[in-house]
Amino acid sequence: MPHIIEMKNIGKVFETSDLQTHALRNINLVIESGEFVSVSGPSGCGKSTLLSIMGLLETASSGEYLLAGQRVDALSFDQSAELRNKHIGFIFQSFNLIESLNVFDNAALPLRYREPKMTAEQVKKIVLNCLDKVGLSHRLTHRPGELSGGQQQRVAIARALVTQPSILLIDEATGNLDSKSGDAVMSLIGELHQQGTTICMVTHDPRYADMAARQIKLFDGELLGSAQISRSNQTQFNGVA
Repeated sequence: MPHIIEMKNIGKVFETSDLQTHALRNINLVIESGEFVSVSGPSGCGKSTLLSIMGLLETASSGEYLLAGQRVDALSFDQSAELRNKHIGFIFQSFNLIESLNVFDNAALPLRYREPKMTAEQVKKIVLNCLDKVGLSHRLTHRPGELSGGQQQRVAIARALVTQPSILLIDEATGNLDSKSGDAVMSLIGELHQQGTTICMVTHDPRYADMAARQIKLFDGELLGSAQISRSNQTQFNGVA
């Protein structure tokens, strides 16, 4: 079975007319199905850029990237979008919900762009199941402005889950939440991993990084190391946001 993520000598350079910025250099990384990996490092070290390349939101300047065994560097825009929609679920610091849509329709968005088209009944079944997982099946008709920050992030998690992604990519999911809501969201993420979801999570919070079974450290765009964390030392959180 192929690795979910395999990166070989990945580099990323951002260029302007008079400046080159090396965001990533010589990244070699493998993530296996079912793993929980955290990525940490100081601001500006390339964490979010790495996640964007993993999620096919950015392309690497050099190196080779395989997602679920498929090379992505030669894919067209539409092919990349199709592969991303099939394999990747995103959770961002900003919830990125559409204010004019209710909870159900926000969560259903990725399924609206799926090919072949799904029936309304198929969409309803999947969305209700995912909203039930995050404890929001009683808020279907509420709009984002009527929810707490923790609840909005849980809608975003449900939206990430509806496509049954191979891997969840999480970028500072608790950055806009108070500590109680943040712990509750991380508790949910921990439960999803226990159910078999593969997770790669960028975080600046060492408590949340300690939830992962493997921690990756970045500094100035380079991979400093990777450490396995014993189960007895992994952090767990409980609560409801």
